[in-house]
Amino acid sequence: MEYISYVRRSSDCTTEELSLNKQLAYRVDVFLSFHPYAKPLALLVATLLLICLGGLALFGVTDDSIADCLWLSWTYVADSGNHANSEGIGPRLVSVSVSFGGMLIFAMMLGLVSDAISEKFDSLRKGRSEVLEKNHTLILGWSDKLGSLLNQLAIANESLGGGTVVVMAERDKEEMELDIAKMEFDFRGTSVICRSGSPLILADLKKVSVSKVRAVVVLAEDGNADQSDARALRTVLSLTGVKEGLQGHLVVELSDLDNEVLVKLVGGDLVETVVAHDVIGRLMIQCARQPGLAQIWEDILGFENCEFYIKKWPQLHGMQFEEVLISFPDAIPCGVKVASSGGKITLNPDDSYVLQEGDEVLVIAEDDDSYAPTALPMVKEAPLMHIVLPTRKPQKILLTGWRRDIDDMIVVLRGNLPKNLIIPKTTERILFCGWRRDMEDMILFQRMMREAQKVQKLWMFNEVSEKEREKKLTDGGLDICRLANIILVNREGNAVIRRHLESLPLESFDSILILADESVEDSAIQADSRSLATLLLIRDIQGNEMQIRGANLYLCEGEELSLLSGCD
Repeated sequence: MEYISYVRRSSDCTTEELSLNKQLAYRVDVFLSFHPYAKPLALLVATLLLICLGGLALFGVTDDSIADCLWLSWTYVADSGNHANSEGIGPRLVSVSVSFGGMLIFAMMLGLVSDAISEKFDSLRKGRSEVLEKNHTLILGWSDKLGSLLNQLAIANESLGGGTVVVMAERDKEEMELDIAKMEFDFRGTSVICRSGSPLILADLKKVSVSKVRAVVVLAEDGNADQSDARALRTVLSLTGVKEGLQGHLVVELSDLDNEVLVKLVGGDLVETVVAHDVIGRLMIQCARQPGLAQIWEDILGFENCEFYIKKWPQLHGMQFEEVLISFPDAIPCGVKVASSGGKITLNPDDSYVLQEGDEVLVIAEDDDSYAPTALPMVKEAPLMHIVLPTRKPQKILLTGWRRDIDDMIVVLRGNLPKNLIIPKTTERILFCGWRRDMEDMILFQRMMREAQKVQKLWMFNEVSEKEREKKLTDGGLDICRLANIILVNREGNAVIRRHLESLPLESFDSILILADESVEDSAIQADSRSLATLLLIRDIQGNEMQIRGANLYLCEGEELSLLSGCD
């Protein structure tokens, strides 16, 4: 029993000694970790201690004063070659020891300086340094749309002599700079600064001077729509939590229209959302119904030609909108941002609408500094001239045969046709190649764009089964049974396989919309390649059909001519 108690006491003493050593090492580790200048301070203390010890040792072995010994000790530390002039065994031993300690201190100082320089260059290389800019544009995130976005920002900043765009994403800074350098367009004086960081961390947001930006653009990530929108929502929460506040405008790109309400609920009036997927679907339908509209959208939504601008003009307050229309010689007013309605934009308001204080005018102009209101033009009064129109003679035109666009071919003045002549409305046939996750929204928008009393047949051709299509449309809020004058025709097949496309009556469709399929939505390159392959196949099939129809028509005409010659 006595032996067991002795062993226990010995083990407790050992434990106490080990814990004391660990505690001392822990204190040193904490001191070196939490104090940025701990290493230089420790080196300075070691240098002073070595000088003092060397000076005292020299004072003991020489007849010099303490001040001379301390100075001599410092010369040994600073230059190890000074000990060569020492005489006597004692002074030589002390001088060699102090010189050897000086070499160690000098080596440690070189190591600290080298580490500090390496850390600084590593911080610059990895994009950890702070951005000291103001009135700059901040882009949070990285996607395939970044190239076109930077190009448009460069064109927009050209009139200002260039600008600064800061891109922060969870990627390596060198990789981002390399990808931006591969973009083949002129930046027109705009500088692009890349920083590596997360928009969900406030420290990283402060690193890019988020409180001093002119505008913030949050890009949607490539991949799952719900995950991308959830990350955008957390980013908006982080931005609203900035202590200094946001001065610039916040634009957030979302992937799903259903998540727009959540982001606006969090951001309030500060945030403006853009659901690019839904906007592209609506633009595709409009371009399909109005040929040539795609070129107009390309010109009006970019900065190459004319674009939209909203600006406040105090000198126009109290004027009617019909007077505003003729006040801009170099711009076209097309709407008003009404301040009393919370900033709601009213397109083409009534001519009698009076601009109130705080209202802004929406115009189409070449640049933001290329237009300004002028004084109202003076209209000279002139006598009214009575012009006698010549009597229009009736014309008789015989149309032989029937075409599905017969109503577009008939151009007459109102009232010239008999009242009992009724031109039947033809059925409009539209083909959707591919499946989008917002297909129900496209169908609803197509119903809104449909002409009154006109029946539409929407052919949906994709690899999704018919039952699964109905389930997805129903889950999206579309009631198929209540679609008035719209007939859905389902065809299952692969849009990049020729024999599947040949099974469709491609020559009978009024419009064909090739959609980026949901199955390859995560990869922009794969989606574009698939759409391009579908387009080339459809064009080739349509071309072959036209050749066959032309050959059949020529054969029929030849047979009729031979019959007519036989009758003669």
